[in-house]
Amino acid sequence: MADELTSWVALLRGVNVGGGNKVPMADLRQLAEGLGWRDVKSYIASGNLVFRAAPGDLAAVLGGAMQAQMGVDVPILVRSQAAFQDALAHCPYPRDAGKTVHGFFCFDVPVIDHVAYRGLAVPGEAVSVKGDLVWVHTPHGFGRSVLAGKIGRVITGTGFTARNLNTIHKLSEMLDG
Repeated sequence: MADELTSWVALLRGVNVGGGNKVPMADLRQLAEGLGWRDVKSYIASGNLVFRAAPGDLAAVLGGAMQAQMGVDVPILVRSQAAFQDALAHCPYPRDAGKTVHGFFCFDVPVIDHVAYRGLAVPGEAVSVKGDLVWVHTPHGFGRSVLAGKIGRVITGTGFTARNLNTIHKLSEMLDG
């Protein structure tokens, strides 16, 4: 059965942010292991899991278990190792851009409001769409960027969860390991 398992990454939106949706990562790992998932690892406290499991509606399974056992209901996106690493391979920004590049993983195909984008971006900032992933480059700092702070006006038609490029690289390494 172990050979039938696929490697996955789960990205939980809004976990342990601003004091809400508190989910200890040790508890989340234990919950995932209780689902029969293997080699479960978490990365930082913001809701990143890497694991092996048989294909299925893993986001719904994890979400249902979290709601039942932890009382936490958050959007969850699950990507296969191949899809996650393919997305990273198509990042249009330098590998060492670190915290100045964020991947916004969308739950559906995003629609970019170009009028809002042009009104919020400063010179050097950029948005690039690759399927259901929106890359946002804020070379002057993500926390300082008006574009980043109002990205929900630019990325429309779907919900999303974001990770900086450093985190995306680390999750990719964890998928390989």
